[in-house]
Amino acid sequence: MSQIPAAESLTVEFKSDMKGLPNRDLVEAVVCLANTDGGSLYLGVEDDGTATGLHASHANVTGLGALIANRTSPAIAVTVSTLVISGVSVARIDIPKAAQLVATRDGVYKRRRLQHDGRPECVPFLPHEFAHRLSGLGVVDSSALPLTGATLADLDPAERARLRQFVERFHGDRALLELSDEELDGALGLTTRVDGVRVPTLAGLLLIGRDESLRRLVPTHELALQLLDGEEVRFNEFTRAPLLRAFEWLEASLGTVNVEKEIQVGMFRVPVPLIDRRALREAIANALTHRDYTLLNAVYIRLERDFLVVSSPGGFVDGVNLTNLLTTAPHPRNPKLADAFKRIGLVERTGRGVDLIFRGVLRFGRPAPDYARSTSQMVTLRIPTAEADLAFFRMVLDEEQRLASPLPMDTLIALGALREHRRLTRAELAAHLHATDAVALATLETLVEHGLVTPHGNGRGRAYTLAPQLYARQGRPADYTRQAGFDALQQEQLVRNFVQQHGAIDRTGTMELCRISVDQAKRLLRRMVEDGTLMKVGISRATRYLLRSGA
Repeated sequence: MSQIPAAESLTVEFKSDMKGLPNRDLVEAVVCLANTDGGSLYLGVEDDGTATGLHASHANVTGLGALIANRTSPAIAVTVSTLVISGVSVARIDIPKAAQLVATRDGVYKRRRLQHDGRPECVPFLPHEFAHRLSGLGVVDSSALPLTGATLADLDPAERARLRQFVERFHGDRALLELSDEELDGALGLTTRVDGVRVPTLAGLLLIGRDESLRRLVPTHELALQLLDGEEVRFNEFTRAPLLRAFEWLEASLGTVNVEKEIQVGMFRVPVPLIDRRALREAIANALTHRDYTLLNAVYIRLERDFLVVSSPGGFVDGVNLTNLLTTAPHPRNPKLADAFKRIGLVERTGRGVDLIFRGVLRFGRPAPDYARSTSQMVTLRIPTAEADLAFFRMVLDEEQRLASPLPMDTLIALGALREHRRLTRAELAAHLHATDAVALATLETLVEHGLVTPHGNGRGRAYTLAPQLYARQGRPADYTRQAGFDALQQEQLVRNFVQQHGAIDRTGTMELCRISVDQAKRLLRRMVEDGTLMKVGISRATRYLLRSGA
């Protein structure tokens, strides 16, 4: 029997058709889903998920696609299929996420949202919300648009001079230093022309605007710095200063707590900071250039006991998510502002600032940066500030010296993941790399060739650990023995002893007992069944393995 979801969600909508759902209501529901994240509309299903079937007017589902395309602007191309639920027919309408705002032919804009109790609802898409949506889709660059009510008098010459100083300090595009003020503003998109008159853009006000002008014309702009000591707040200050001055303030404030240690490497002393300076700069710059300036909220930089947390209003832009952060093409919400930051020299020219953030954390043997707490309204980055693993850092420095270049990003992520998780298969590493199994396998086998990683087992269940000499360098050689696991005979004996003591074992228990992957556990249990040691009872999740009599 075909199935439908258990309940409605942000991407699932049920519509009753017992009395014949009006086409206008159907089209509005489709527009609502398209203007949010897309999804599936089930026509002929009650709000509680009960299938009651299609009305005679919708019995011919082949016409629904044309109906929806003809009554939406721009036309939405949906996919319609028929499901049979409890003996009645239901239409499933799959709706893509719109790449631009869509409306009904009657000019109705709607979007979907979750209520306080978690249930979804369709609400009017109001004009003031359009800019937020369009910037998230990458259709409009708000930072390049002229700011209503702004004039050249709202730009501060002192801030423009600061901008020139930043170009010198951060080795930016030196060609900018040869330009006049007017040429500089035009080159960076700080001003644009409207009916032949130069007026400031949002980027211009944010970078070189006067304080009072920013408060009046960009009331959403604000930064907060909080330094916490457990539950106690040691520092809690807010600023609405232009971005470059605010950047200096953040650097100076964090500099007092960003302590550095040093280690001796050959003839040189190498600093080991609490927070890598380039990673910190990129994290703050990303928060400022990717934030949604239509939302009334501050960018928060908060130093906690174990993390530096950077929160930026606005979710990930369209096409970016937790599974492709490291591999997707750069896609800033405010391209003109982001480009200005690059040319000034504040951020990575290639736009791969996320790579620098990861590199600045992982090379010191700290856990990877974490974006998992991000939502549709806020991107939250947590940078671990745990004690550096100096033996791991020395290993990275040795490899970089051997290669005469920084370690490739995939290599650094793989080594960091193995340091943190001890033992990984290529499929597990692929998730850390945001890449395919093939890329993960190529990275691992290269590390094996270089003597940094040791493989265990064969086939898809092949697992990998850091090489024994790396554990020895850390003064923990026994850890390698534990992580390397046991050979096949030892694994069989462990399983046999466990079953003798406890009566039975399942696949999960085998994985935990022998510290092997799911595929390795499958093969081990299958081998012990085939050689007559174990017998398999039960099916699916209830499967257990018992000793055969006499075994």
